[in-house]
Amino acid sequence: MLCAYRTGMRAVRLHEIDRERGPQNFRVEQVDDPAPGPGETLVKIARAAFNRRDVFISQGLYPGIQLPCIPGSDGLGTVAAHGEGAQGPAVGTRVVIDPTLGWGPDQRIWLRTAQVIGMPHQGTFAEYIAVPSGNVHPAPASLTDDEAAAIPLAGVTAYRALVSRGGCTKDDVVLIPGVGSGVQTFVLLFAKKIGAKVIVTSSSDVKLERAKSMGADVAINYKTSEKWEKDVQAVDGGPSLVVDSAGGDTFFKAVNVTRYGGRVVVYGGTLGDAKLRPFSLFWKQLDIMGSSMGSPRDFAEMLAQFDGSIKPAVDKVYAMDEVVAAAEAVDKGAKFGKVLLAIT
Repeated sequence: MLCAYRTGMRAVRLHEIDRERGPQNFRVEQVDDPAPGPGETLVKIARAAFNRRDVFISQGLYPGIQLPCIPGSDGLGTVAAHGEGAQGPAVGTRVVIDPTLGWGPDQRIWLRTAQVIGMPHQGTFAEYIAVPSGNVHPAPASLTDDEAAAIPLAGVTAYRALVSRGGCTKDDVVLIPGVGSGVQTFVLLFAKKIGAKVIVTSSSDVKLERAKSMGADVAINYKTSEKWEKDVQAVDGGPSLVVDSAGGDTFFKAVNVTRYGGRVVVYGGTLGDAKLRPFSLFWKQLDIMGSSMGSPRDFAEMLAQFDGSIKPAVDKVYAMDEVVAAAEAVDKGAKFGKVLLAIT
């Protein structure tokens, strides 16, 4: 239980949004301690991880924003207490938190009422968080606190897109455009663990080298290559599976380079809307699939991948008081892997 002399906890809060200066609006404040309700578990957070979602919220680029909010969807910590009727890992257990709340009974789609931890539900950028006990899982023993904190949102998003939706197998050639983001680095990890051949693209040679060190088979700089699409298609006839987060022109080109009978999974749209040629879809018999977050089953299966054979890519760990610098690093996109906050 929380100590009686505590007067509250430190937390990162967002009170206003701004398209240009959003990341600068994160503030560390003193707030009331949360208490676990019936069926909830209280977790003392040690490490939290940034996602682009947090930055988008600060910029007003996310639907249904409710302020003030405590952002953060990823957390690693220890169980501090259980609410009435809650069942889960024992007090003191090292745990990670599934960020999806109320997925629903259908594994294929989440309920429209489902939420993601970090707005409007209190997020992990705080010393304590209370969440439904079913969302609390023992952390993989093979990972450090930093590595385990990097997993939840990006890991489950990548696993669902690549495996649950994309059906990746060892026989696939997987194209990962824009490698370096948190989710795309997990797509790379999982694809190589499955045994697939992986092509990655980036405008950064540094990121491409990092990706190769994680197992990428082919790395292509789409800015220095005169026609990166042809380079991609030259690899075993092109990708049989594409996992895209960018949308825009990148998605258009990714669809065009996918081989006959291939699959394209999209889980984001940072570059905006994409124009597609229907001919590319029907003539090549392509499957285009959307994916977002992941079900409780996806999360459990994703965690099981961390059996000691793979480790997440962690870019940098910032102190909690450096939250603005951390948010700006995510916004600029220069990172490779996950940006973390040291909460305690």
